Amino acid sequence: MTDTSRQYATFYVGDMFFGIEVLQVQELIRYQEITPVPLAPSVVEGLMNLRGQIVTALDMRRKLGLPARAADSKPMNIVVRSGDGVVSLLVDEIGDVLEPAADTYEAPPRTLRAEEKDIVDCVCKLEGKLLLVLDSGRLLRAPALHESQLAEVSQRTH
Repeated sequence: MTDTSRQYATFYVGDMFFGIEVLQVQELIRYQEITPVPLAPSVVEGLMNLRGQIVTALDMRRKLGLPARAADSKPMNIVVRSGDGVVSLLVDEIGDVLEPAADTYEAPPRTLRAEEKDIVDCVCKLEGKLLLVLDSGRLLRAPALHESQLAEVSQRTH
């Protein structure tokens, strides 16, 4: 980590507390209707229409190998800018924006599961909890569909 302070939009998935750099977050929104995409990777919940823009929605519970959320519980959306456009992360609960002190950053613990190690850049020890700071590049690289794949799948479903 560098010496510059960073702000993180925080959220919960299960009992894990995550943060993603505020500069990468476009917006936080309530649950939106999602259209399933046939043949998409399992982590892709589907596509949603965000004011005319088609956005891929990724289920963070599936990404992390957690059980599905309860049927009566709707996820929240963290819309994140990526190199390929915009992606929505479906999470359980939105937290606050935090700016951890420089001395709270540490390497990820060895006890993280493989699903977590792949996407966590570092951790911040906060009072009473551990903030898992996501590497959005690694998070969005593997499961997201590229625009050409989305267009192809979209054409097959219409």
